[in-house]
Amino acid sequence: MTITIDLPPEQYEQLAALALRKGQTAEEFARRELADRLAREAAFQAAAGYVLDKNAELYRRLAQ
Repeated sequence: MTITIDLPPEQYEQLAALALRKGQTAEEFARRELADRLAREAAFQAAAGYVLDKNAELYRRLAQ
């Protein structure tokens, strides 16, 4: 799937510079950064869900 994002020139220049330092194109860098961000979000949601489920009884008692 393709997505197009309009960036101000200064943001694109920053993106391209970061990518160049990593030996990647701006597109590769953006794709990998997004993948990393989505993975971190999924891990956080899984951990939060675990904690909420594990402590559900405690939270119920504290709410009374």
